[in-house]
Amino acid sequence: MKPELKLAMFRAAGLLSLFVVISVALLIAINAFTQPKIEQAEQASLIQLLNQVMPASRYDNNLLEDTKTVTEPDYLGSTEPMTIYRARLNGEPAGLVVETVAPNGYNGNIRLIVGVFADGRVAGVRVVSHRETPGLGDKIELRKDDWILSFNGKELTEDNVNRWAVKRDRGEFDQFTGATITPRAVVGAVKLTLDYVNRHQEELYD
Repeated sequence: MKPELKLAMFRAAGLLSLFVVISVALLIAINAFTQPKIEQAEQASLIQLLNQVMPASRYDNNLLEDTKTVTEPDYLGSTEPMTIYRARLNGEPAGLVVETVAPNGYNGNIRLIVGVFADGRVAGVRVVSHRETPGLGDKIELRKDDWILSFNGKELTEDNVNRWAVKRDRGEFDQFTGATITPRAVVGAVKLTLDYVNRHQEELYD
């Protein structure tokens, strides 16, 4: 091989290596710059969601830093660890926001968050994700229907446990026309979540 050709090949290889090094360095720099902003945006979005089921006026601590992780498939519908966000006001328990799953939706898991005030009343319920039928089961989303607000202010007691069902099952919650399975699954999941909180509330704040 001619010396000139060898030199040209070495130069090309050197330029390619330099290009790779510069590209990697740029990617690292961009990631270092953008990652904190992405994390901040994700945290802001999560706080906004949590505040829908636990009003910001009811607590003064940082919910994202005051959490407890539990695995309770019998109550929370999944073998996955679930996060519980603990709200406090002036250091006293104010409420809990519990991640939970309705595993028996029409098209599989319906992921929820349930806010529960310290006195046991429901502060709010929101659907985090689902695969229910558009136009029918998706009425569990607040942007589609206000049905999810029917949980607000309710509590689970020995006297009303049988009313925690859809009307077709002799309960007090409406079902959707042509879609009973979805609301039945959500009502059941919220009921189990409240049962879990009622049984373990004291330790959940510790």
